[in-house]
Amino acid sequence: MSHDIVADGINQMMNAIRARKNSVSLKHSSKLLLSVLAIAKLKGYVKSYTMKKGLLEVEIGKLNACKSIKPRFMVSVNDIDKYIKRYLPAKDIGIIIISTSKGLMTNNTAIEKNVGGSLIAYFY
Repeated sequence: MSHDIVADGINQMMNAIRARKNSVSLKHSSKLLLSVLAIAKLKGYVKSYTMKKGLLEVEIGKLNACKSIKPRFMVSVNDIDKYIKRYLPAKDIGIIIISTSKGLMTNNTAIEKNVGGSLIAYFY
């Protein structure tokens, strides 16, 4: 039984990349995972995702790596740059998804809106 659906889904996507596959079927889904995939789709890391027969079908786009951030650190706006340096290969390459009081958003949007939150995952 899975305790973290988002981490499991992102891990299965990374395993598909390593196996040189373009798509992956996820058995479990949640609203948070769907929101993370929606942001990844907006940025081009996921081509599409659909629910078919109880499975979440994800077609992977231009993606080098993705990973869930554990533990889910609480960050203020001033500390976001520290985590960008830790998790992303370069400053303008990739995104960190942050759960804020105003919803899920990327690190750039969180800095623009001057809100902090909990780190969920990163993609590049």
